[in-house]
Amino acid sequence: MRRTIAVLAGLVLALTGGACGGTGQPAAPPTPTERPATERPAAGDHELTLRHGDVERRYLLHAPPGYDPARPTALVIALHFFPGSGAGMRDLTGLDARADRENFLVAYPDGRHGGFNALICCGDADDVGFLSALTAHLVDTWRADPDRVYLTGISNGGDLSFRLAVEATGLFAAIGVVSGGYSGPLTEPDSYVPKRPVSVITFVGGQDRYAGIFHDGLRTWQRRLGCRPVAGKKSAVPAGLSRTEARCADGSDVTVWSLPEMGHSWPGATSGELAAPDAGVTATDLILEFFAAHPRRT
Repeated sequence: MRRTIAVLAGLVLALTGGACGGTGQPAAPPTPTERPATERPAAGDHELTLRHGDVERRYLLHAPPGYDPARPTALVIALHFFPGSGAGMRDLTGLDARADRENFLVAYPDGRHGGFNALICCGDADDVGFLSALTAHLVDTWRADPDRVYLTGISNGGDLSFRLAVEATGLFAAIGVVSGGYSGPLTEPDSYVPKRPVSVITFVGGQDRYAGIFHDGLRTWQRRLGCRPVAGKKSAVPAGLSRTEARCADGSDVTVWSLPEMGHSWPGATSGELAAPDAGVTATDLILEFFAAHPRRT
């Protein structure tokens, strides 16, 4: 039932055109933020806060052993389901271990009251502004490479990933969405798309009650961006699963994994809520491979 509120809201949006923040316009400049004077970039696990407007927002940040604050480093921001937390997202995805091997930063923001404002669900916080400000802070203070900033999320966090791709113009090179969708703004104007290229990799379980909504949203996304099918990669697809590839008019790519036997889960996860260890693929590995191949397009 954790997904119920999130995607029923998407259904409402599909009928109402997005009553809660779906303006179709780029996000306004982030409101003023403050950071603790004692924050010093270094390898390790950090529990941090960032004041956005009049609210102190919490997030976890993992910097790998090889982190060097003098060198630009790729950044992955990971958004949890509802109700959830950054700590739960860290446990689910296994991103810290991959960051240690491949030398990138990972941030796990906490949604307000366990959720993110992905259009109607789940909350009314200025999450587009907060995550824009957090990205700017990590670029400025932690030397995240602005051309290699990526966003991933599951369920409510996946919905918000699509919203940020559209409204936080130019911040994210690519998004990785698991069991989430571009489902709210289906009746928004066709202009509700990224103004700069944002590539997408996404995973949809056939047993997810919202699979139809997610696939409808993907068709709308690709129609609006003028995406056309391309030949798949040479790597084999596990039996029973399918993968489609498309190239869009703005140069962005869309990869869609369909997993007929999976529900509302994170493929390949071995711990945490919404784990699907027997899904046949590991979303974390495939998302990171996709991100590595998709730095920001200028």
